[in-house]
Amino acid sequence: MLLIGDGMGLAQMYAGYTALVGQLNIFNFRNIGLSKTASADSYITDSAAGATAMATGQKTKNRYVGVDSTGRRLTPIPDLINALKMKTAIISAGDITDATPASFYAHQSERSLSEAIAADFLNSPVDILIGSNSSAFIERQDSHNLFTLLQQKGYQTSTRLATFSKPLAGKMVVLDTTAMLSEAKGRAEFLKKALQLSLQNLGKNKAGFFIMAEGAQIDHGGHENNLPYVVQEMLDFDQVVGEAMRFADENGETLVIVTADHETGGLSLLEGSVNQGYVASNFSTKGHSAIPVPVFAYGPHSLDFRGVYENTALFDKIMQIIKKYH
Repeated sequence: MLLIGDGMGLAQMYAGYTALVGQLNIFNFRNIGLSKTASADSYITDSAAGATAMATGQKTKNRYVGVDSTGRRLTPIPDLINALKMKTAIISAGDITDATPASFYAHQSERSLSEAIAADFLNSPVDILIGSNSSAFIERQDSHNLFTLLQQKGYQTSTRLATFSKPLAGKMVVLDTTAMLSEAKGRAEFLKKALQLSLQNLGKNKAGFFIMAEGAQIDHGGHENNLPYVVQEMLDFDQVVGEAMRFADENGETLVIVTADHETGGLSLLEGSVNQGYVASNFSTKGHSAIPVPVFAYGPHSLDFRGVYENTALFDKIMQIIKKYH
């Protein structure tokens, strides 16, 4: 499992740890590394280039999704492991056509092309897709209903996650507007439930599985320079990390990796108290920063993720581990 906290740097983590009075699942990981996030054309990456590096092992330009700097299609992890009969879920607490999840199934030279990104999913082997932005699939300018086309390919489709509250076998696409809400506005445990559903569906696949789950809105709080927003989203993401750890403990064969595509906001923690759950901060930018982001690993082969390396090395390490067992 690859869990990506969009915009999540060490300061965001420690703010969450402080607010929760010294508790954070992520801080129970023992094996830690640092990922250097620069893109092919900038010292400071965006989510498109950052996620593409992790999904494909190649640096690319900012705003490019699943393609290299020349626009050539790159092959992401789900496509590579499909031949090994492994299954994949891509889930997000946000827009499923946004840069981070899109980098694992789409191939576009501009991250804002939501409808083109959605159409790329028709050619992806991903088994489960859960997030928001059903409009890009069923209310398109070209009048095509991608849900109908996906159903013809054997997918179950819905605009409500609750539709699949009970485990169902097979492929599914769930695009629920709830995922677009912030925690403060009522998203509740959407991402945790999406992960649970994915694990129930894929966890028994004999050949194994790959899940990418994105805590998308830590980034939103950073862009808004809103610390309470950051902290609430950080703690929601950490619940998902805890759920992944529980599955890994029970399963015994699952590797959990927690990292970020970049840090957002240039967050500094200026004052606080862990005992009182109080933290005060300052942001240095409304955009991203260049600081390397932590990589936490838990389970088999977690030692492989120690050290300081380029974000592309995450892809290399994941694929090397998969190849050892196939």
